[in-house]
Amino acid sequence: MHESVCRPLADTGPVPTAGPTADPPRQGTVADLADLLAAYPGTLVLSGAGLSTESGIPDYRGPDGKRRVQPMEHGEFVGSSAARQRYWARSFIGWGRFAAARPNAGHRAVTALQASGALGGIITQNVDGLHQLAGARRVIDLHGTLARVLCLTCGTLIGRDYLQVTMARANPGFAALATGAAADGSQVSSQIRPDGDVVIDEGLVARFVAPLCPRCGSDAVKPDVVFFGGSVPRERVERCIARTDAAPALLVLGSSLQVMSGLRFVRQANARGIPIVIVTRGPTRGDSLAMLRLDAPLGATLTEVARRLAPARSVRPEPSVE
Repeated sequence: MHESVCRPLADTGPVPTAGPTADPPRQGTVADLADLLAAYPGTLVLSGAGLSTESGIPDYRGPDGKRRVQPMEHGEFVGSSAARQRYWARSFIGWGRFAAARPNAGHRAVTALQASGALGGIITQNVDGLHQLAGARRVIDLHGTLARVLCLTCGTLIGRDYLQVTMARANPGFAALATGAAADGSQVSSQIRPDGDVVIDEGLVARFVAPLCPRCGSDAVKPDVVFFGGSVPRERVERCIARTDAAPALLVLGSSLQVMSGLRFVRQANARGIPIVIVTRGPTRGDSLAMLRLDAPLGATLTEVARRLAPARSVRPEPSVE
C-alpha cells in the first residue's frame, strides 16, 4: 500500500495542510509546535516511555535507540513457573519505587493542553498510569497497566497492591533486600526498570515464594500488561484505530516507535495525510513520516507549549533544588 508523507512545516505563515512529499521532517521549535496545535485542536497524543523518564522511570532504549535492558518476554513468562518466580521476585522489590512515581511536568502539561482543547484523546504505550494520575481523560493504555494482575488460568483480575500484600506475607524479610545487601553478600539493583522490576541475584530469586491466584490457586498470574512478544487485545487496537481515524493530527511524545504496536498508528495517520509531529530524544522509526520533529526535553518543551496555548491552566515547573 502506498503511504503518503506530510509536508514540512512552513518557515512562516499559517500551518499548511498535510500532503505527500519525500522531504525529511523539519527540525522545529516550541513556537512551531504551539502553532500547529492551535491550528489542529483536538490533536491525538501517542506517548511512550520517554515521557515518564523525568518521573524516575527509565525507558528501555537510550537516545541511540538501542535497548539498554532486556525485559521479560511473553513466551518466557508463560513458559515456566521458574520464569514467573523470577519476574515476581524482582517486581516485588521494585513495586514500591515504581508505585511511588508521580507525574512530571510533561504529564501535567499534556493534561493542561487537553483541558484547553488543544489536545484530544491519548494513546499511551506506558503502563505506569501517570497520565491518569495527572488528571488526563480519555486515555487508552495500549499495553495495559501494572496496577492490575490477571490470572491466565481462570481470568480473575487482581489488584496489584493486594498482590503485594500477599507476597509480603509469604516472603517475610525479603523486602529488606530493597535497601541493601543480603547477609550472603547478594546485591539488589538500585535502578527500577520500565516494567516495574529490579535486578536481583538469582540465588535470592530461588528463595522467593511466587504469588498464586486467590480464586483458583494457579501460579499463572501475570501483570495485566503486554510483554514483549505478546499481542495487544484486538478490541483495544480497534479503539486506537478509530481514534486515529478521527484525529486532525497526531503528536508523538517520548517514543522511539521501535515497536510496531505504536508505529502502526503513525503509519495510519500518514496514510490519512494528517500532520504528524514527533517530540522525543534521539531518532525514531517514524521520522520519515513526520512533518515536524523536535529533539528536546519533554517536560520543559510541553510546559512552554501549555503556557502559550493554555495560560490559565498551564503548569508551573517544579522549583529548582540548589
